[in-house]
Amino acid sequence: MDQNQHLNNTAEEKSSGKRKKRRCDGFKIFLGAMSLSFICKALGGVIMKTSITQIERRFDISSSIAGIIDGGFEIGNLLVIVFVSYYGSKVHRPKVIGIGTFIMGVGSIMTALPHFFMGYYKYSTDAHINLSENSTLTCLVNQTLSLTGTQPEITEEGCEKESSYMWIYVLMGNMLRGIGETPIVPLGISYIDDFAKEGHSSVYIGGLQAIAMIGPVIGFVMGSVFAKMYVDVGYVDLSSIRITPTDSRWVGAWWLSFLISGLLSIISSIPFFFLHKNPYKSKKERKVSASLHVLKTNEERTQTANLTNGEKKTTINTNGFFQSLKILLTNHLYVIFLILTLLQISGFIGFFTYVFKYTEQQYGQSASQANILLGLITLPAMATGMFLGGYIIKKLKLTLIGIAKFSFFTYFMSFLFFLLKFGLLCENKSIAGLTLTYDGINPVASHVDVPHSYCNSDCNCDEDQWEPICGDNGITYISPCLAGCTSSSGQKKSIVFHNCTCIEGSNFQNTNYSARLGECPRDDNCKKKYYFYLTAQVVSSVCNALGSASFVMLLVKNVPPELKSLAMGCHSLIIRTLGGMLAPVYFGALIDKTCLKWSINSCGAQGSCRVYNSVLFGYVYMGLILLLKVLALILYIVLIYAMKKKYEGKDTKASENREKITEEPNLEPLNNNGCVAPSGVVKETHN
Repeated sequence: MDQNQHLNNTAEEKSSGKRKKRRCDGFKIFLGAMSLSFICKALGGVIMKTSITQIERRFDISSSIAGIIDGGFEIGNLLVIVFVSYYGSKVHRPKVIGIGTFIMGVGSIMTALPHFFMGYYKYSTDAHINLSENSTLTCLVNQTLSLTGTQPEITEEGCEKESSYMWIYVLMGNMLRGIGETPIVPLGISYIDDFAKEGHSSVYIGGLQAIAMIGPVIGFVMGSVFAKMYVDVGYVDLSSIRITPTDSRWVGAWWLSFLISGLLSIISSIPFFFLHKNPYKSKKERKVSASLHVLKTNEERTQTANLTNGEKKTTINTNGFFQSLKILLTNHLYVIFLILTLLQISGFIGFFTYVFKYTEQQYGQSASQANILLGLITLPAMATGMFLGGYIIKKLKLTLIGIAKFSFFTYFMSFLFFLLKFGLLCENKSIAGLTLTYDGINPVASHVDVPHSYCNSDCNCDEDQWEPICGDNGITYISPCLAGCTSSSGQKKSIVFHNCTCIEGSNFQNTNYSARLGECPRDDNCKKKYYFYLTAQVVSSVCNALGSASFVMLLVKNVPPELKSLAMGCHSLIIRTLGGMLAPVYFGALIDKTCLKWSINSCGAQGSCRVYNSVLFGYVYMGLILLLKVLALILYIVLIYAMKKKYEGKDTKASENREKITEEPNLEPLNNNGCVAPSGVVKETHN
C-alpha cells in the first residue's frame, strides 16, 4: 500500500513538474514575443521621425503639414487608449497585444503604399528639360524664355495626373499604426506584473526597455542607408539623376523602411495568438478560477486604500470611473507632475521630430549623415544614462522627495548643456538673391523680391526655377540663369557653367568665372561647430536619461495604489493629446516662418521649403525648446516644495514600502524548474 502510494506521489510530482515547466515556457514565450514587439514599436517610431524631411519633399508639403502626419500616430492612439487602460485587465491580453501588433504592421505598410500609386518623383518643375541641351538653364540675353510659354500647360497636365493630397494616406497609415501600438505597453506590463515572481517584474520591464533600444539602432541604420538611395530606385536609370543626397530636393527611398518595419511587426504578432490568458493554469484550473472570479472581484472592490497623505485613511470606490478620475484631478501633486512632464515631453518631441532637418539646414549635413551620427551616438548615451539613473536611485536609497530632487538636478544639468548650442549656430548660407544681392557683394534686408542686378537683368530668367549652382566664389546661385552664366559643358551631374557675369561682378579673381551643379558646402568653421554640437547633444542626452528612471516612480507613488493604472492612462492621454499630437504641428508652423525659398508643386501651388534662414531657424527651433525647459524647471521647484509640505515629518520610505507590498502579487517561490504559480489575492497590510 505504501509502495503504491509512493508511486502515485512520484507520478503526481512528475506530472506537476511537466505542467509547471509548460507554464514557465508560456511566460518565457510571452517575454520573447514582447521583446520583439517592443523592438518593432520603437523601430516604427524612429523611422517616422527620420523620414519626415523625405516625406515633406516627396509630397511637396510644409513642415506644419508634416507635423500633422507625425501627430497622426497620437490621434490613432487616443481613439483607444482610455478603453485599453481601463478595461485591459478584463480581456485576453496576449491576443489583444497580438492584434495590436498586427494592426501596427499593417499601418506601417499602408504608410508606404502611396509610393506605388504615385508617378515617378519629379525633383523640379523643370524635370522635362532635355539635359543634352542646357540652353534653358543658362542666360538667354534678349530672348524670350521658351520654358515660360509651355509651363502652364505642363503644370496643368502634371496636376491632373498626380494628386496633391496623397500625403493623407501616409497620415491614415500612421494613425493605424498608433491604434495598433496602444495595447502593447499597458497590457504587456500589467501582464508581466501579474505573473512574474515577486520582486522580478521591474527586472523584466527594465530588460524590455533595454531590448527595445535595438529598434532605434536598426531604424537609424536603415534610415541612413535608404536615405542614400534614390526614391525611385529600381524604376529609373540612376545615371540620369542630376541631384545628389546633399541637394535640398533629394528624396531617399523612405518607403522601404516602412515596408520592412511593417513586415517585422506582423511576424512578431504571431506568437501572441498561441498564448493563454493565464500562463500558470491548466484548462481545468482556468475553469475553476472562472467560477471564483466573481467572488475575487467583489473582494478586491471592497478593499480600502492607504493614501499617501499621512496616517489618514480614505476609502476609495474604484467601481466608479468618474469618481476615480475626480480623485486624480484633485490630487495637486499629480496635476503638477502632469503639466511638468507635458512641458518636458513636448520639448523632446519637437526636438526629435525636426532635429534631422535642423542639422541639414544648419550644418549642411545630408539626411544619411544626420541619421547615422545622431542616432548611433545619442542612443547609446541615452541607454547608459537610463541604466545609471536607476542604479543611482537604488544605490543611494532615495526617498520620494530625494527622487524628485535628483530628477530636477539631472534636468537642470541637461538645460545648461542645451544653452551651449546657442553659441554653435552657423551664419546664413551665402545665396545670391536670398541672403545676398545677385552680384554677391552686399547682404539683403529681406529675401522677398530681391531686385535683379546688372549681371542678370537681361537674362529673362524664371525666378521660380530652382537649379542651384555653386560658383567659384563660394556663393550659391538659385539657377545658372540668375548667375548670368552664358554657356555650359558636360552632362548630367558633371555639368559646368561658364562665363557667369554675376560671379565676375563679385570681385572674385578667376579667369573662367564658372560654377557647378549643387549648393556650396558649409565652411570648415561651421563643420567644426557641428562636432561640438554633437558633443553637447550627447552630454545633454545623458543628463536627461539619468532622470528618466524617476518619471514612473514620481507618477505612481503620488497617487493611491489602486489608481496607478488609471493615473498612467490619463497621463499618457494628456501627453499624447497636447504633446505628441500638437508639438510637431506648432514646431513645424514656426519653422515654416523661417523659409527663404519655397518650391512650386505640379499644380502651381506652394510646396516644400528649399532653403531656410539658418540663423532664424536655430533661434526659433531651440528658443521654443528653451522656453518649454524653463517652464518645466519652474514646475520642478513647485513640485518639490509641495511634496516637502505634504510629506514633512513622515517616513516616505516606509510609505513606499507599504505601497510596494500591495503592488506585487503574492506568488509562490520558484521551484526547481524556475517556475511560479500564483497562490491567491494579496490583502493590503496595515501597520
